[in-house]
Amino acid sequence: MFNTSFLFASLIWGSVGVGYFIYGKRQRSWAPMAAGVLMVVVSYFVGSAVLMSLICLAAMAGVYFLLRQGY
Repeated sequence: MFNTSFLFASLIWGSVGVGYFIYGKRQRSWAPMAAGVLMVVVSYFVGSAVLMSLICLAAMAGVYFLLRQGY
C-alpha cells in the first residue's frame, strides 16, 4: 500500500482537494467544497493510485460541469 506511486498520488490529490475546498469556501460555492472534501477523503482511504486518480478526475469533471450549469 505504501509504494512510491501511492504516496505521490495521495500527496497530489490531497493538495488539489484542499485547494478546491478553499476555493469553494471563498466563493461560497458548495460544488468545489464538496469535491475538495471528497478528494481529501479519497486520498486517505483508497489504496490504489490509479483508482484514486480516476475518482479525483471524475470529481474535477463533476465540478466543471456543475459550475457550467450555474451551481
